[in-house]
Amino acid sequence: MTHKDLHRQFVESFRHSAPYIHAHRGRTFVLVFGGEAVADPQFFNLVHDIALLHSLGIRLVLVHGARPQIESRLKARKAKLVYANGLRITDNAALACVKEAAGCVRVEIEALLSMGLSNTPMSGAHIGVTSGNFVVARPLGVRDGIDYQHTGEVRRIDGEAIRQHLADRRIVLLSPLGYSPTGEVFNLSAGEIATAAAAELQAEKLVIMAEGKPPRDSRRRLISQLSLDESTKLLESRRRLPADTKRHLQHAIQACRHGVRRAHILDRSINGALLLELFTRDGHGTLVTAETYEGLRAANIDDVGGILELIKPLEDKGVLVRRSRERLEIEIAHFLVIERDGMIIACAALYPSDKNTLAELACLAVHADYQGTGRGDALLQKIEDRAARTGIRKLVVLTTQSAHWFRERGFLPGNKSDLPVKKKDLYNYQRNSKVFFKLLN
Repeated sequence: MTHKDLHRQFVESFRHSAPYIHAHRGRTFVLVFGGEAVADPQFFNLVHDIALLHSLGIRLVLVHGARPQIESRLKARKAKLVYANGLRITDNAALACVKEAAGCVRVEIEALLSMGLSNTPMSGAHIGVTSGNFVVARPLGVRDGIDYQHTGEVRRIDGEAIRQHLADRRIVLLSPLGYSPTGEVFNLSAGEIATAAAAELQAEKLVIMAEGKPPRDSRRRLISQLSLDESTKLLESRRRLPADTKRHLQHAIQACRHGVRRAHILDRSINGALLLELFTRDGHGTLVTAETYEGLRAANIDDVGGILELIKPLEDKGVLVRRSRERLEIEIAHFLVIERDGMIIACAALYPSDKNTLAELACLAVHADYQGTGRGDALLQKIEDRAARTGIRKLVVLTTQSAHWFRERGFLPGNKSDLPVKKKDLYNYQRNSKVFFKLLN
């Protein structure tokens, strides 16, 4: 790749990330990662990415785990590792290890966030970090006859105090510990703390840096997005999911049900996964959301700019007839669009003729990045459904370069006589478009 290509690639990438930089500024993200991440020699890469998010005006709450550090200390003291129902039973000896490990991990993270070495991404960062007793906890107590001793659960998060520190441009760092009003200390799950904090703060995002791959489908392909219903069905299905994957999905679902806009499950081992997920349209992990991240809907006047941007490359290639902004604004009611995270990635239009049983399918376009993904088929199906509901029995289309695509979807070769009267009069013989038609049931 030449320097010119590299420069062009950089400029295009930076421009594509600009809308996300703008959208994320001033928002609150809760980011949780395990003690495994801190123990990784490449942990500084994640710290650099966190520093970058902070520099872009994102308000950050970091929640760290300490499982390997705790287990290492327990083994060194030849203490027993006792688990029940997936939870560690924290006795007095284990609690001492928990406090020691959590303190060491917290200090290490604070030290890395304080780095200001020149010639590194942290140069001149000057990041303030705050930790404290922001998590109020209570004991799990005795369940099914098992006394969990110093293992607890979140009672509440001191959201007001955290918000104040975030407003002062400080990163808030939470350890897997909670404190009771009576002065007791409890061992907590980092994931539970992160979920509770995100809900309390009504965070824009909960980001889970997972030790392992995000959820996969039955063919081992990454599941890039899930609605709440889809997430719940995946958990309740007969598919065997890793325990960590189930736990991450449960946290994501709980957060979204309590007002968090989006939860992201990322593979922590991938260098730059955090930036790829937050600053590219398709991300690099699994998005769980109660919102419509991508949807097919009727177009409105606010979509005109997005449609024009979508169809311009196809107009330049002669695939589509040019449409002016004025014409598109007048005809916008005829259009359907697929919107993905605020961007129009596909469109199509249905123009009924004077004869109520005949209509033209026009301006079917799919963004180059999403061709071959079924979006065109989804639009065509929606157009056919809309046509059939209004009594249209015959759909016609003009095309210069997509004949086979329409043939494969049941369209038959036609001629100029199949066109609506107005379209016949406007037929452009220079373009020499082919006519296809499809009879609807």
